[in-house]
Amino acid sequence: MSKVLSPGTYFMQGNKALAEGAVAAGCRFFAGYPITPASEIAEHLAVRLPHVGGIMIQMEDEIASLASVIGASWAGTKSMTATSGPGFSLMQESIGYAFMTETPCVIVDVQRAGPSTGQATKGGQGDVMQARWGTHGDYASIVLSPNSVQEMYDLTIRAFNLAEEFRTPVILLSDEVTSHMREQITVPPADHVEIRTRTPPRVGEPYFGGTLVPPMPSVGEGFDVVVTGSTHNEVGLRFTADPTVHSALVTRLVGKIEVAAQSMMDCETFNLDGCDVGFISFGCTSRAVYEAVETLEEQGISAGFVRLRTIWPFPEKYVRELAEQARVVIVPEMNLKQIYYEVQRVVDGAARVVPVNQIGGGELVTPETLCHVAKEATDKL
Repeated sequence: MSKVLSPGTYFMQGNKALAEGAVAAGCRFFAGYPITPASEIAEHLAVRLPHVGGIMIQMEDEIASLASVIGASWAGTKSMTATSGPGFSLMQESIGYAFMTETPCVIVDVQRAGPSTGQATKGGQGDVMQARWGTHGDYASIVLSPNSVQEMYDLTIRAFNLAEEFRTPVILLSDEVTSHMREQITVPPADHVEIRTRTPPRVGEPYFGGTLVPPMPSVGEGFDVVVTGSTHNEVGLRFTADPTVHSALVTRLVGKIEVAAQSMMDCETFNLDGCDVGFISFGCTSRAVYEAVETLEEQGISAGFVRLRTIWPFPEKYVRELAEQARVVIVPEMNLKQIYYEVQRVVDGAARVVPVNQIGGGELVTPETLCHVAKEATDKL
C-alpha cells in the first residue's frame, strides 16, 4: 500500500475517506476507542498510519484517547481522535483543556441517535449544540459538517488546516449516514492541496500571548514549555489571582476565532435571489433538499438553499441573505430544533421560519416531506 493515495477516482466509504483525508493532511497520530458508528476510522488508520510513519493506538476509553491526542500534538505531531455521542460527552473536559492550552487537534464526532446509548446504529444530528457549548467556560469553537464522502475527505483536510492555523481543537461533525455511505470521490494531486502547519516560535517569543494566535513550540525541541489548563500568563505560568490576566487570556481565545469568523464561514448556496422558499440544512439531511428544490421549481415554486459546511462559527451572513429574499425559510434536521432556534435568532422576523424535525430509527427527512411542508407554508402566506 502506498504512503498516500495517488491522485484519481475512488469508490469509498465515508469513514475511510475521512481517514485518508487525515493522512493527506499530515495526521501521524490517532488515539481512539471503538464506538459505533465511528469505528471504521480507527480500523482504517490502524492499517494506514504505519505506512506513513504514524501511530494508531487504542486507548482504554475516550477520556484517555483525547488526552493522548493533546500530548502528541504538544510533541509536534498532527493528531486526531474519532468517536460518537457517549464518547464525545466523555471528552468534553479534555476538549476544554485543549481550548485553554490552545492545542491544535481534530475531534471527529460521528453522530448517532441519543441521548445516552440511544440507537447506536442509527443516524442523528443531535450533537450540534454540544459541539458548540459542550465544555464549560467561554470559548469559540470551529465545527465543520460534511454531507458527502467527498467532503469527508476534503473537510478533514480543512479541519487540520484550521486547527494548525488558529491553534485550536476543531470538531468535524459527521453523522452515521454520511460516514457509512459509499460514493465516488476524487483525490487531487498533492500540489493542488493546501496543507498548513503551526508557526514555530523564535527565541524569547511568548507561547500564550503577544499576538492573537501565538507560535507553538514542540516539547523536546529545546523550548522551556509550561502547559496548564489553569489561567496562565503569556509564558504559560499559572496565574489565577489576577482577574486582568484571565480576562486577557479568554478574550484572546475567543477573539482569534471571531476575528476570522467570516473567512471560516463556508456554505453551499443555490438560487438565493428572489426565491419564495428557502431551505437551511446541514449534513445528511441536506441531501434531501437538492431533490426538493428541483421538484418545487418544476411545480412553479421558486426555491433556494443554504447548506452549512461550517456550523460554528454560525454563518449568519448567508442565513440573512436567504431570509431577505425568501418568504419562508424551512429548517430540516434530525433533532428537535437545534439549528432552527439559531436560524430564528438570525432571521429575526424577516421571514417565516418553519422547522421540520425527524428523530428515531435513523429515518431521513424525505424530499417529499420537504415539498409538502413548502407547499403548505406558501399557501398560508
